[in-house]
Amino acid sequence: MTYCFAKTIDATPQEAIARAKAALAAKGFGVLSEIDVAATLKTKLGIDTAPYVILGACNPQYAHRALQAEPRIGVMLPCNVIVRELSPGKVEVAAIDPAASMQAVENENLAAVAAPVRTMLQEVVAAL
Repeated sequence: MTYCFAKTIDATPQEAIARAKAALAAKGFGVLSEIDVAATLKTKLGIDTAPYVILGACNPQYAHRALQAEPRIGVMLPCNVIVRELSPGKVEVAAIDPAASMQAVENENLAAVAAPVRTMLQEVVAAL
């Protein structure tokens, strides 16, 4: 089982971020955090890298159900979506496969929550 769903699109990183956020919103996800990894590496280590952003996406309904099934599952939330520039005009967008990550917990109730979230994130990536 792979741990993410990915798609390469023709866009700038900023356009890809906007498209990813819109696709996530269409499936009921909000973006709780936006981490500019490239800027952080530049600031903290002086390293120049291609644009790379992590979006922390959350679907409140499913997050609540996951927390009810497994109170400590918050250590694995939110669902991360990355946007990274491969080359000028080519950007990869990838989303975590929650079914793959949650299987380590070995909780059938949690697996039942992860399955529809997995489908929604697959649809988000496909819609880009």
